[in-house]
Amino acid sequence: MKDIRNLWAGRVFKGLKSLAESKSLDTSAFSQESLVLQKPPKPEMGDIAIPLFPFAKVFRTAPQKISQDLADYINSRYGTGGSSGRAAAAGPYINIFIDLPQLTLSTIRSIEELSSEYGNTELYKNKKIMIEFSCPNTNKPLHLGHLRNDAIGESVARICKANGADVRKVNLINDRGVHICKSMLAYREFGEGSTPEKENIKSDHFVGKYYVKFSQWAKEDPSADKRAQDMLKAWEAGDPEVTALWRKMNAWTVEGIEETYRKTGVSFDDTYYESRTYAEGREEVLKGLEQGTFYKDEEGTVWADLSEIDLDKKVLLRRDGTSLYLTQDIGTAITRHRDWPFQELVYVVGSEQRYHFQVLFYILQKLGFSWADDLHHLSYGMVNLPEGKMKSREGTVVDADDLVEELHRMAKEEIQQKNREHEVGDFEKTSEAVALAALNYYLLQVNPNKDMVFNPKESISFNGNTGPYLQYMGARISNMMKKFKQKLDNEKVNAEGSAAESSSVHTSSSFVTSVESSGASFTEDLAALLELPEERELIKLLAEYPDTVFQAGKELNPSIITSYLYDLSKSFSRYYHDIPIMKGSDKKLVSARAALSRGILQVLKNAYHLVGIPFLESM
Repeated sequence: MKDIRNLWAGRVFKGLKSLAESKSLDTSAFSQESLVLQKPPKPEMGDIAIPLFPFAKVFRTAPQKISQDLADYINSRYGTGGSSGRAAAAGPYINIFIDLPQLTLSTIRSIEELSSEYGNTELYKNKKIMIEFSCPNTNKPLHLGHLRNDAIGESVARICKANGADVRKVNLINDRGVHICKSMLAYREFGEGSTPEKENIKSDHFVGKYYVKFSQWAKEDPSADKRAQDMLKAWEAGDPEVTALWRKMNAWTVEGIEETYRKTGVSFDDTYYESRTYAEGREEVLKGLEQGTFYKDEEGTVWADLSEIDLDKKVLLRRDGTSLYLTQDIGTAITRHRDWPFQELVYVVGSEQRYHFQVLFYILQKLGFSWADDLHHLSYGMVNLPEGKMKSREGTVVDADDLVEELHRMAKEEIQQKNREHEVGDFEKTSEAVALAALNYYLLQVNPNKDMVFNPKESISFNGNTGPYLQYMGARISNMMKKFKQKLDNEKVNAEGSAAESSSVHTSSSFVTSVESSGASFTEDLAALLELPEERELIKLLAEYPDTVFQAGKELNPSIITSYLYDLSKSFSRYYHDIPIMKGSDKKLVSARAALSRGILQVLKNAYHLVGIPFLESM
C-alpha cells in the first residue's frame, strides 16, 4: 500500500503542478511532501482522500473547483480503470479508488509466497540493535511494572527483527547496591536460617519478604539505613561473610525470576550483572577525573558538571568510594559494546528515568565513546491496577506471579462458562495461552509513553478489544479452513469414486478442481471476484500490513500492531457474519474467498507473534 500511496501522491502532485502552470501560477512552493493522504470516512468513498484546502490560495479558487479539474486531469492522463484505478472529486477532496483486482492479486500472492515472512521490511537491514529490558533487582520478585516492561521489550525486539535488524535481547540483573543490602541485612537479623524450601515459598518471593521487613524495621530503628550502607562497603571490600550471604540470596531471587520469565514467554540472548560491570564504570569515572572531565569536591565526592546540557551536577562516586546506578550503567554500556558492537542500543525503562539516561548518554559522550550517539531511551508510562499505585517497600506491589496465575484461573472460568473445555484440546495449555494473550495485548495496546491501568477482568474477556478476542478470530478462521479442507477431501473422494465408474466425469468444472487451483497460485480471475465492500476493506488491510510493521519499527511502538490486529479482526468478524464465505453455488467465488481467508489467518499469525499472542487452532 505504501508504494501505491506514493504512486498516487506523485500523480496528484504532478496534476496540481500542471494545472497551476497552465494558468501561469507560481509553483515554487509546491512539494509532494506537503500532500496529506487520509483515509476516507466510508469505504464507498474511495481508498485515499487528499484535502485540497492548502492550494486554494495558490489557485485563487475554491478547493471544490480544484478537485474537479484535478480529477478530470488525472483520469484523462492515467485512465479510469485497469491497473491505474481512478480519481474522483469529493467536495474539497480528491478521492482515489485503487484498482482492487490488481491489489488483491499482488497482496494474496505475496502472502502465499512469503507466508510467515509476509510483512517483513528492510527498515533496519544489516543493522545491529541491542535491546535492554526487564532489569530486575535481586531483592524482590517481578511486579506488574516489570510485566509491562517485558511485554514492550520482547515485542519491540520482534518488531525490529521483522524490519530486518540483527537483534540482541539483553537483561541487566541489578544484584548490588544498598537496596540489595537491605534485604540481606533484614534476613541476617530476622531470618533465623530459614529458606524458601522450609517455608514453601517461591524463592524470589522469599527474598522480597525481607525487603519489606527492612522497611518496617527502619521505621523503628534509625540505625538500620546506616547498617545497610556499611554492609554495602563491606561487600565492595570483599568481606567473605557478606559475599556468601549475597551469593545465596541473589541465587534465590534469580531462580524465581527465571521461572516467571518462562511462564510469560520472555527470553534473553545475554544477561549482564551489575556486580560484574560496576568496577569498570568506576575505573572509567576515575580516568575521567584524571583527565579533568569530572571533578572531586573537598569531601572526596566525584561529580560531573552538567551545565553544558542545562542541568546542574551529578554524583558519580560517593565520598566513601562506592558506586551509584549511574556509575554501574557506564560500565555496563562499555562492556556491552565491547562484547557486541551494536549500531543502536535501546533501553526499555520507565519514563521516570528520563533524567538518568540523559545524564548517562552525555557522560559517555564526554568520556569519548562515539557510539554513545547510538543510545536510545524507550520510556514507558506507569501501570497500575484500578485499586491504585504500587509501593514495593510497603509490600503493596501487584505481584507478577499472582497476576499471571489469576489470569490463568479467569481464563479457565471463561472457557468453562462457554462449555468449551472439551473442545480446546489441552485445557491447561489453552487456558495458559489465553492468559498470556490477555496479559500481553492489554499491556501493549496503549502507546508505551502513556500511563495505563491494567484491568484483569477486562483483559480476559473474549469480546471487545482484548487478546482472547483476537485469538478467537484466529481460531474461528482456522476451524473454518479445517472444515473447508474436510469438505474438499470428501468431494475429492466422491469425484474419484465417480471417475472409476464413468470416464466422462468433467473434473475441470468440479468443485474440487476450481478450489484447489487457487491453493498454490491465486489467479487474476479469482482476484476479480472479490469486489464486495467488506472484501475491499479486508484486502486493503492485508496490503497495509507491511506498512504497519514498518511504522511500528520506526516508532518502536507495539500499539501500532495491536491496533492493526483489532481492525483486521473486527473487519473479518463483520465479513464472517454477513457473507456466506464458504457456501454458494459459484465455486470460483468460494475459492477466492477461501484464499482471502487463508491470507487473513496468515497475517493474524504474523502479527500475533510480534505482540506475544499465542496462536490457538481452537478455542
